[in-house]
Amino acid sequence: MVSAASGAAPPLIALAGVRKRYGGGSSGQPETGVLHGIDLEIRAGEFVAIVGQSGSGKSTLMNLLGGLDRPSAGHYRFEGRDVASLSPDALARLRREAFGFVFQGYHLIASETARENVELPALYAGLPPPARAQRAQALLARLGLADRVGHRPHQLSGGQQQRVAIARALMNGGRVLLADEPTGALDSASGAEVMALLHQLADEGHTIVLITHDRGVAEQARRVVEIRDGRIVADGPGPGAASSASTSAGAAAAGGTQAAAAPMSPGSPRPARPWHADLGEAARAAWRGMGRNRLRTGLTLLGIVIGVASVIVMLAVGEGARQRVVQQMGTLGTTIMYLGGSAPAEGGPPGRITEEDLSAIAGLPDVAHVMPVIGDPIPVRRGRLERQVYVFAAEWFMPEVHQWPLAQGRFYTEAEDRALTPLVVLGHRAKAHFFPGDPDPRGRQLLIGDSPFEVIGTLAERGAESGAQSYDDMVFIPYRAGRARVYRVQTQPDYTVVAAASPQQVAAAEAAIRRLLLARHGRADFEISNAAARLQAEAQTRRSMTMMLGLIAAVSLVVGGIGVMNVMLMTVRERLREIGIRMAVGARQRDVQRQFLTEAVLLTLAGGVAGVLAGGITGAVLVASGVPVVFSVRAMAGAFACALAAGLVFGWAPARSASRLDPVVALAGD
Repeated sequence: MVSAASGAAPPLIALAGVRKRYGGGSSGQPETGVLHGIDLEIRAGEFVAIVGQSGSGKSTLMNLLGGLDRPSAGHYRFEGRDVASLSPDALARLRREAFGFVFQGYHLIASETARENVELPALYAGLPPPARAQRAQALLARLGLADRVGHRPHQLSGGQQQRVAIARALMNGGRVLLADEPTGALDSASGAEVMALLHQLADEGHTIVLITHDRGVAEQARRVVEIRDGRIVADGPGPGAASSASTSAGAAAAGGTQAAAAPMSPGSPRPARPWHADLGEAARAAWRGMGRNRLRTGLTLLGIVIGVASVIVMLAVGEGARQRVVQQMGTLGTTIMYLGGSAPAEGGPPGRITEEDLSAIAGLPDVAHVMPVIGDPIPVRRGRLERQVYVFAAEWFMPEVHQWPLAQGRFYTEAEDRALTPLVVLGHRAKAHFFPGDPDPRGRQLLIGDSPFEVIGTLAERGAESGAQSYDDMVFIPYRAGRARVYRVQTQPDYTVVAAASPQQVAAAEAAIRRLLLARHGRADFEISNAAARLQAEAQTRRSMTMMLGLIAAVSLVVGGIGVMNVMLMTVRERLREIGIRMAVGARQRDVQRQFLTEAVLLTLAGGVAGVLAGGITGAVLVASGVPVVFSVRAMAGAFACALAAGLVFGWAPARSASRLDPVVALAGD
């Protein structure tokens, strides 16, 4: 079925025995036949009207011609190539570079301006932004819309919107224009303008396929194909063909030249573009998409913000608490072990730790200090003030072993210890008790037992271990002076503090001490209390608690991600027509998937930035309130990265579902 003006050139479009059925098979729906053996040829440059009543199959035929749908049976060849063999991406390229669609409902994207709607096919064709903006403006100016390029669809009349749709169809050349009821939603004046424009485009060599139910509109074409009940019942020249025979012939020749000059090769690659160019366009469109429902977007953002801020604040508070505990425990000694004699398990007298034992222990490579200690409550007097005070007799390096700084004055030296010099250093509360109101008690005397000792300094406030006497109530005297002047009957230390060279060497030091004493004593008549191991275990417990707090906070981030997924699923449902429009103008599946995945990531990116700021502000408030907070750049970066990952993970399924939509179904969506 070929028009008289077709000449000898091969057909641009050739349908042979094409059938289209819906339902049946695994769909669970009853099978319905729409097209029943369509044979049709259309040559380049023809102006063909396909006319038929509603339900005749003409719109289904247009969808097949434009590559929006595939035939159930038969063959459709475009420029000799079977369209049924094309992949989804190749079909998208065919639509992008060969066809331009003009729909009855205009099908413009509401959030885009007239120029941006016209640019859309060139965007997916890879044309650089300046070139496509220039071409879009030129097309709109040609169609009388030069002053409407920045208007959005709702700011345009029906006729203006249809002209924007025609400009979009021409953006990539518009070799074949498929116009589905282009005048159906227009008044008579606007409809006449659109038909005049189609005649002009046909005269310029464009192939026009007009789908209509209005025979008066169809008879303006140069060839009329009538379809009824899915079959072609008539095919011949239209009334307008005779009056424009010479023009039509010239147009056909021009169209044939155009087709020859620019053959369509659906399998060839799309022009190369930088990845960031596509990503930038997707981000711009995504940002506008998010702005369509600001309240819903804001509530979804709030979930991400709360999740990110919670992770940051929880980890910061947990780390602050851990460091404070570690600092406090550090004053008790993270390398300290306590050594003393004990009765062996097999029976016998308790062991004694001699000075020779201590000297041998001090020579071990994993041991930093060995400090014998004698301590008991002793009456301490100053004038008429008397109090039972724990008098702590230890070596000169006691502050280093216990990591205990001085608040005032100094500690006694090794030489003073060996010389049995009667010196005393006061705990924080002992100073307040014996020297109330005196800011500097140095040089004053205290009577410890029956021996006078000179005050040379005070220690910083420290507190007490759980269940123990407060260290701040104690006073500290040299070990040898204590044995000679206070604890005269004491023949050995109450216990010995052994400090390992580092926290990592505590276990090795303990093992070495056990081996040494077993070799010297021949039996296990000693006991080692590894305080450092307990402190390290406590620190590890605090670290685990911090991680648990972080994981609990991360749950809110996951909930926020699920909210993103829910919103994106709703967005896909609400924007079915937009997806169909993008596919109709040539968007590949990956383009659509990138569009919605970018929107999900952009949503979580904005939430991540706001969450980091909110976490910082909350932390600052906590610091001002006296709560120990230690921010971690790694925790902030991790929370932010998790937010982005949530966008990718929870946005992937909605984006994929959008990309897998059938273009025809999407275009029919609300």
